[in-house]
Amino acid sequence: MVGEEGAFVLGWDEVLTEEELSMTLKVLCMSEEEFKQYKEQDGWEDDSEEEENSTLSNEALSRLKTPCKKLLYDSVLLTLESYRSDLKAEQDLLNNKEVYEKLSRREQQALHVRYGQKRILHQLLELVH
Repeated sequence: MVGEEGAFVLGWDEVLTEEELSMTLKVLCMSEEEFKQYKEQDGWEDDSEEEENSTLSNEALSRLKTPCKKLLYDSVLLTLESYRSDLKAEQDLLNNKEVYEKLSRREQQALHVRYGQKRILHQLLELVH
């Protein structure tokens, strides 16, 4: 369901791998009985039209059912823990011109990427909390 990378892609305004995340949340948040029915039916053939018209925008994420929100929240926390530094440390580095200029171009780019990733993850935490 998640694909080769085993990760979901989030943007500032919506989930870019919405189909994968939507399906994963449905399966992980269903009861045992619902899962049995899902397996017996080889998925939800009836939902394909509904899913085509839905997007996982930030607004839609904030309206998810509580179990799905909790699952996403806990997953984001685990992802943030995998970084060696937190959002504030990245912000401090970006704001310290003297230290920032001593970084190589590659280190500066990596810093911007990590900072952007963490900001998106913190935004998601707020949406599903």
